[in-house]
Amino acid sequence: MPAAMPLDDAISTALLEQIAQRGGTRHYPANAVLINEGDTTDALFLIVSGRVKAYASSEDGRDVVLGEQGPGEYFGELALDGGQRSVSVMTLEPCTCCVVPGPRLREFLAEHPDFAWHLALKFARMVRRLTDQVKSLALQDVYGRLVRLMMELSEPSGAERVVRQKLTQQDIAERIGSSREMVNRVMKELTIGGYVSVRDGRHVIHRKLPSAW
Repeated sequence: MPAAMPLDDAISTALLEQIAQRGGTRHYPANAVLINEGDTTDALFLIVSGRVKAYASSEDGRDVVLGEQGPGEYFGELALDGGQRSVSVMTLEPCTCCVVPGPRLREFLAEHPDFAWHLALKFARMVRRLTDQVKSLALQDVYGRLVRLMMELSEPSGAERVVRQKLTQQDIAERIGSSREMVNRVMKELTIGGYVSVRDGRHVIHRKLPSAW
């Protein structure tokens, strides 16, 4: 049985280079849609540089963000079963990706069990993350989901916590399954209470957020 691998969706540089030899390099501008929900394509995208987000859209045009990925990570693997793409993927900034066609990916999987093992672990982590998201949507109110997101995306900086990326209120709403107006109300109250502020475009948490609001 393969040794346990780090709980990280990024693959090693050596493995990334080996897979990249099976595909072609492409460059994309920011806000480019690489995969559309419902597509029948089966290519795997390896991110060399930049960041992307995976999201699902409702019939009325609302989006919910399911996750983000960066260099060394890959997406599109769910199409291995021959089904339609289950989500859309868009670049958040200029990106360079290695695009591996489905047939070449399947050949690589057969020849490299280490990548097959990494893929199996990634599927397991994906199920866990989606399960947590479903539980959060079903059991937490908007405030609880917002706090959970802020804690997940922030890191300690002295006595404070700083969100690693710049997020608009619309970005936050899309990640927690809420409206921008509701997020605006909650963030306004947290700002007035001295819990949160925005510094250089990033949210800063100054002290422990209340357990309920």
